Amino acid sequence: MKNSEILELSTEELSARLSEEKTTLTKLKFAHAVSAIENPTRITKVRKDIARLTTELTKRKAASASEQN
Repeated sequence: MKNSEILELSTEELSARLSEEKTTLTKLKFAHAVSAIENPTRITKVRKDIARLTTELTKRKAASASEQN
């Protein structure tokens, strides 16, 4: 997922996507622990997507907090 795609999402969509990605990461880690998965770099990509989503959510929360002050 690219940053431009993340910026287009609403805050609710970001939260939903973040929970989906966390679930995906959990499943990938479990599958990789049981037996080697076909593409282990996918775990890294999912982790980076989670970081991007979390960063954007934090940025939006900080912006809304500063607007209220």
